[in-house]
Amino acid sequence: MIDALVILLVLFAAWTGWRVFRVDSMIRATFSLMLSFISVGAIGVLLSAPYIGVATVFMMAVEMMVMGIFMVMFMMNPAGLNPMMMVHQHKLSIVAGVLAALGLGAAVLTTTLPTDPVPGETDVVSDLGHELLGPSMLIFETAGVTLLATMIGAVVLSSRRGRYGQADEGSRPPGLDPGGPPAGRQPEGEGGHHHHHHHHGGH
Repeated sequence: MIDALVILLVLFAAWTGWRVFRVDSMIRATFSLMLSFISVGAIGVLLSAPYIGVATVFMMAVEMMVMGIFMVMFMMNPAGLNPMMMVHQHKLSIVAGVLAALGLGAAVLTTTLPTDPVPGETDVVSDLGHELLGPSMLIFETAGVTLLATMIGAVVLSSRRGRYGQADEGSRPPGLDPGGPPAGRQPEGEGGHHHHHHHHGGH
């Protein structure tokens, strides 16, 4: 059963990793890469390396969410969803990927694994957690809550539904008056100039 799950996770990790270079937006590439890392972390858990597996999931999920929210905030297109080329230097990338895969595969197959197993009753994860965190547990818990809020914000801001309409159909700001023309700079193709509105009274 474990062998079958590992094989399925390996295939899913490889597929989502391939999707990173096939999707046409930064935010979709970010979530594809996150799923690939989560699969790798789950493989670590199944292979009796729970700390490494769980740490990989936590670190990569938070990192990808933070990267996603910054792309949503600073990219010019809505939520990073507009089509764009995700691959550059195609031939060099393919050669580098093949060489890296061959090198890592050879290292795994030729490395002699340790033969001194840890006793089964040893609470490895707990001992390692106390050693790493020690008196800083409150700081890590506070940072965890903050990062969780960032992750939720990244998911909300990267959704297809935007503030002024669907993100992949362009955004139009509302008018200053009910039913009036959009305020501010117009999308390209509608004149490319600014409309100035004058109105009386305060907001």
